[in-house]
Amino acid sequence: MRLHLLLASASALVLAAACTPADETIDTAAARPAVETPASASGAAASEQTETERLYAWFQQEFEAEIEFQPVAKTYLGMLDDLEAYGQWNDPGEEAFRAGLQRAADRQRYMHENFDFDALTPEAQVTWRFADFITENNAQQSEFWDHGFVFSSFFGQHTGLPSTLIGYHRIDNLDHAEAYLSRLESLGEVLDVYTQQADDRARQGVIAPAFAYPIIIGASERFITGAPFGDSNTDSPLWGDIQTKLAGIEIDDETRQALLDRAEAALLTGVGPAYGRLIATMQSHAELAGEANNGAWALPDGEAYYRSQLMNYTTRSDMTADQIHQTGLDEVARIHGEMRQIMAQVGFEGTLQDFFEHLRTSDEFYYEDSEEGRQRYLTESAAMIDQITEVAPQYFGQLPRAELEVRAVEQYRITTATGAFYESGSLDGTRPGAYYVNLANMRDNPTYLMESLAYHEGAPGHHFQSSLAQELENAPMFQRLQWYSAYGEGWALYAENLGKDMGFFTDPYQDFGRLSYEVFRAARLVVDTGIHHLQWTEQEAADYMLATTPMPEGDIANEVRRYMVWPGQAVSYKVGMLTILDLRQRAMDQLGDAFSYGEFHDIVLTNGSIPLTLLEELVDAWIARKLTQ
Repeated sequence: MRLHLLLASASALVLAAACTPADETIDTAAARPAVETPASASGAAASEQTETERLYAWFQQEFEAEIEFQPVAKTYLGMLDDLEAYGQWNDPGEEAFRAGLQRAADRQRYMHENFDFDALTPEAQVTWRFADFITENNAQQSEFWDHGFVFSSFFGQHTGLPSTLIGYHRIDNLDHAEAYLSRLESLGEVLDVYTQQADDRARQGVIAPAFAYPIIIGASERFITGAPFGDSNTDSPLWGDIQTKLAGIEIDDETRQALLDRAEAALLTGVGPAYGRLIATMQSHAELAGEANNGAWALPDGEAYYRSQLMNYTTRSDMTADQIHQTGLDEVARIHGEMRQIMAQVGFEGTLQDFFEHLRTSDEFYYEDSEEGRQRYLTESAAMIDQITEVAPQYFGQLPRAELEVRAVEQYRITTATGAFYESGSLDGTRPGAYYVNLANMRDNPTYLMESLAYHEGAPGHHFQSSLAQELENAPMFQRLQWYSAYGEGWALYAENLGKDMGFFTDPYQDFGRLSYEVFRAARLVVDTGIHHLQWTEQEAADYMLATTPMPEGDIANEVRRYMVWPGQAVSYKVGMLTILDLRQRAMDQLGDAFSYGEFHDIVLTNGSIPLTLLEELVDAWIARKLTQ
């Protein structure tokens, strides 16, 4: 999974990644002409290029204007020159959110009134339609702005705000330190706004499942445990972070101590009390939740909300919850057939469920729960990425320039982090992309899943897709940074399957691991719709996944709870993968020997994280162009 780190922007012209679900889909195919086959460059194209240059210059101008409303986005993107913004948080209020929606609508109207779509190059027409999609998408999703959980067991600004400071706020000099202190001193005020939003929503019936509240409270307590909040031999995360970072710059002792005094005061008078208020609010919400672990159907307008989430996370409007559910059932049955073939290959006697239990419980599939075991896991994962990277030029025309690192999840967020995720590198290349593995419990990290996980989160999965998008040349910034789960997670799951085509998964247990992850994503189609549409209980969902996947029981319990607080996101993986596989097969069938993996993957990866409907048109245009050559 790709971890979303930034608050959603309502604008189509600034990064719209999020810690909470933030996208929605509108099919714009009927509103614009179909994507045309790109033409070769010629003198006759000069006027088209001029209009394209004009549009792209405007996009850049508007991006620069909109990013001024997103100081946290600037930090993630490594834009540290604006020291005032470096010391600020995004405005968390609803008024700011609505103002962003209005700016986006105004920009869309301006684009339609002042630029000639037909005079643009085919590539710029894709950009135009992408911008339209994002704006309409966010506007539609905003109808359910107050339905999402502000804090949950998997995301929320109770961990997001300190994670920004700890993980992304660099202190290279005194000015950076002053900016850090400015953010630290206002963190409590910002957290209070989110706490109030959560309380307002709770009064309207937006209550998270009961299991979420102890996790939210526990995660919050960790940020105010340790020095300077009480006598302790350990530092609280933010106190330890500011001390370490200040120790790494050249300033005199008096200045350093003054900064530390300010940080201590901010923690004790602002951050600590705000977390105390958040914890008290979450305790009151826990009482409201009682023992209920319900899906989206239990929320106000729950059916419409879930329908919007499915559209959002598939970027398709043609799939109902019932259709998605049946697709999942069919895919689970197909994959089980392939799994039984591997069982026969390794000589296992028994049922598929017996084999699942063997994989869950046999010590041969787990490294020891020690620092040595954790390091072995990281080292071997990195080696798997290295081996597929060596072969990648045979299957990709364009390869990312960004570096990739394999890391263990840090202690400060280890209890709220998912099992594995990817974080993009910075635009300037100073921060590499990172594949994170949660190694808190090695029994949640079976070795037969290592290869699939490395390809999904690392190469050629999220790292290739995100890096190639960020490295796009002559493309507007929003196109390089936008993220849609159906495309991004669909590509990453497709990348696991592609590893088989590239000659890997030679070990039958690793190949079974590949199928294990695929059946896991297929079962998600069943379980997500089961929970939020068919009103399955948490236990029913867990029982289904235990019966149909070999995933460890602890992992399944964690995953089911993730689906419960994040409606619709879990379906994006398999829907996206199936779409990309269907498009590739379409190309293979029509092009025969003229089919090229490299060309196909370049078409898929070199336009940004586009909606699946637009991806289909791009592939069809490429096929048509190849057929005329």
